[in-house]
Amino acid sequence: MTQTIPAKPAQSTGCPWGRIAAGIAALVILVALGRQLGGYLPTFVGWVEGLGVWGPAIFILGYMTATVAFIPGSLLTLAAGAVFGIVQGTAYVLVGATLGAAAAFLVSRYFARGAIEQRVADHPRFGAIDRAVGAEGFKIVLLLRLSPVFPFNLLNYALGLTRVRFIDYALASIGMLPGSLLYTYYGKLAGDVATLAGGAPIARGAGYYAVLGLGLAATILVTTLVTRTAGRALRQATGE
Repeated sequence: MTQTIPAKPAQSTGCPWGRIAAGIAALVILVALGRQLGGYLPTFVGWVEGLGVWGPAIFILGYMTATVAFIPGSLLTLAAGAVFGIVQGTAYVLVGATLGAAAAFLVSRYFARGAIEQRVADHPRFGAIDRAVGAEGFKIVLLLRLSPVFPFNLLNYALGLTRVRFIDYALASIGMLPGSLLYTYYGKLAGDVATLAGGAPIARGAGYYAVLGLGLAATILVTTLVTRTAGRALRQATGE
């Protein structure tokens, strides 16, 4: 794997051993904390649902924390659709994921560089991505968000090792919209079907569920097309 290029020339001389050790310790703690907290996600979702007006803010904060702690966000994204609906749920997921991704990026760039380099060493594609990011930062990060070749949580930390500007990295988070919308849609449909199957009073008829199902099918189709197109563009940009 080629050596990644630091964000600032001054960092190319290496980091003090104390900072490397602190970064590794911080990463280990985050991963361990993420594994412990993952089992409490259903409880967290139920709690958020009962918070009323404070629910969205707490949900966004929880999503941000989960992203930094390497907790997969798929369950939270599904829950957002069931609890908040498609539009609001997607918005809250996008904000939470963007804030979490930004925090992970900054941790990687300034505090945990040595530990992250060890983790991405198992991904040979990162060398090509690193070179491409140096030339077209916003475009490459956007394509990675649309068609990720790394797990989302690891990608956030990995990109902190590259030369991409933080503002370009943050703006490219809009590329998470198709995936966020798809999973939120799943959550909305699953939540409504569960309510209907449970025999709870519901005012919506078969037409509502038919429209919702067709909308989900259309979302899946569009997301698939976007992902494939982005994947081809990413392979061309990285020379693969």
